[in-house]
This record gives sequence, C-alpha cells and structure tokens, in this order.
Amino acid sequence: MTPFTGSYRAEDAVFLLKPMRLDMVDVETKEHLIQSGQRHYSELLAPEKIPDPHYLELFEALTARYAPRLAAEIVSLAHYLSASRPAEITLVSLARAGTPIGALLVRALRRLGRDDARHYSVSIIRDRGIDENALAFILRQERRQAAGVAFVDGWTAKGVIAEELRQALVHWNARQPERLEQSLHVVSDIGGAAEVAATFDDYAIPGGILNATVSGLTSRSILNASIGPDDFHGCVFYGEFAPHDRSNWFLDQVTRYFGQVEPGPVQTPSREQWLRRRAMNAFLNRLYLRYQVADRNFIKPGVAEATRVLLRRLPYLLLLRDPDGPDVEHLRVLASDKRIPVLVEAEMPIQAVALIKGVAR
Repeated sequence: MTPFTGSYRAEDAVFLLKPMRLDMVDVETKEHLIQSGQRHYSELLAPEKIPDPHYLELFEALTARYAPRLAAEIVSLAHYLSASRPAEITLVSLARAGTPIGALLVRALRRLGRDDARHYSVSIIRDRGIDENALAFILRQERRQAAGVAFVDGWTAKGVIAEELRQALVHWNARQPERLEQSLHVVSDIGGAAEVAATFDDYAIPGGILNATVSGLTSRSILNASIGPDDFHGCVFYGEFAPHDRSNWFLDQVTRYFGQVEPGPVQTPSREQWLRRRAMNAFLNRLYLRYQVADRNFIKPGVAEATRVLLRRLPYLLLLRDPDGPDVEHLRVLASDKRIPVLVEAEMPIQAVALIKGVAR
C-alpha cells in the first residue's frame, strides 16, 4: 500500500488508491452489465475523453465566475473545522468528487496557521463501503489522531454516499479501537443530507464538470477481483492526459481569492435541513412517478450529478429549470453531443436532473 499524489502536489493531496491497469468497456456495455446485476459499478470503467476546446472554455468561464464564491465557501468550512477540531486536522476526502475540495481546504487551513493539516483522498463505494485499509493507514501508519479526522466531499444530492459513509463508520467504530466522527463536510448540500455544508444552493461548482483532468488525473475508484485484502481500492491514472490537466490550475484559481473573502456561517443540522431533505424526497418521488423511472438510482438530481451522468453514464433525458442559465450551459452542450432530449421543468427546486436509461435485462 503506497500512497501517490496523481498530478497534485504532495502538500495538497495524497491518494490512498492503488494505480492499476483496467480493460475499459463502452458505456452501453457497462450499463447492461450493471443493470443486469452481472457486475457492480465499481468493477468497471468506460474510457474517459479529453474535454474538447469548447467544453474546456465553459469550464474556465465557470471557474472565473465562481472562484470567488467557492473561495468564500472553502474559507468558511476551514474556519469551522479549525474551531471545531483542537487536534491536528486530517481531511479525508471521498475520491474523486471530494478530492479538489479537500485540496482547497488543506490550503485554506494552512493559511489559518494550521500547519498540521493533512489531506488524504480515499475510496468509498455505494453498497461496498469505505476503504478501511486506507483509514487504518491514516491512523496507524501515518499516526494521525482520530479526533482530528474530518470527512469531506464536494456535494450531496440524494444523500446515498452520505448514508454509505455513516453506515461504514458505524461499522468501523463498532470493531476498531479508534472512534471516528461520522459528520460529512461539503460545499453544497442540496438535499439536506450532510452534517456540515457551506451552502444549500444547487450551482455549477466548476470542479464538478470535468472528470480526471480536474481530479489529479485519476479515475473513479475501483473495487474488483484484482484488489487484494491488504490493498487500497484501485484507480486508473491517466498520465497521457497530462498536457490537458487543469487540476492544479483550478486550485490556484480559487486559492488566489482566499485573502479577499470573509468567512460566513456554515449550515449544520437544523429543522431547515430536515425540511430540505423531506422536500427533495417528495420531489424525487414525483419524478419517479411522472417519468416512470425503472429504478430510483436512475434519477440524478442537481447540476453536479447530472453532469456526471452525461459524462459517463447512459442518459435518456435531461430536465432543466432554466435552459438559458449559465450554470447549465455545459449540460446543454453534453446533451446535444449525445442527442439527449432536454425538457424544461420550471418549477423544480433545483437547476437540473438527469435520468439514466434503463436497458433490457
């Protein structure tokens, strides 16, 4: 088990993942294998593509638009973490959507004088849990204090991964000597699923609209038969994408605003959060019935989750609240490229929803 940094600087992010080779499958084959139950999604990867120049322009425009806002949200989370953790702070981001956020947070914490802060990115997989070998490495090999561990992700939507994390940590705490706090810290919590969030708004966090080229050139995490009992979960490292990498550029664009923003309050568990979660569930139930979705997992709410579907799944419909909004321009480009119909749902409480196509079993 050897940590690596992907394309990040070591002081920004350390991946507790095992780089590996993997035979790729096309998206449609992947969907058939997953939806038929023949394979779990964590066993398969479809090939990633380098973003084309127009899409990259959209990413850079969103970064310019939202870097000051994201900087303020990161600084707010950093102040909260610094105040709430007297022990050395160890950020454990959930790879890979959480990785850029963890890298930004560790930079912000060091600006606050928390030179003891470290950031590790680990795998968590729906229905498979968190990589316990990675947690053990952090606590026992790196000798980081359990009281200072904080779990970080980019966003939550339906709360599936948030619940996976809670269950995984209940399991860990029942069996291991080190007790870990179960709180999840995110930038955007549109569904009321995280314990700590900078905002409830559904907006286009720029780090959420690219894949490997904003995530240290790493793939989504992998857990298949080639991962041994003593291994970290796996990943593919896309070294060939290096000329197109924006991972460190993105961190630098946000970091340069740290000194210009003021920390604001963060959102912690409250009645408002409970009401948001209830409203999100009611909204998803309406979509489930209206569009006769075969599986609730096929509904992906929010700009970030819709982007993920259009980049790497098999979508059949994109719903937008305002098709002319700047936060969804990249979604319209992706939908056009894949010839996915776009419908306007002006009354949606969030900006976008993507529906995954059910394939014959």
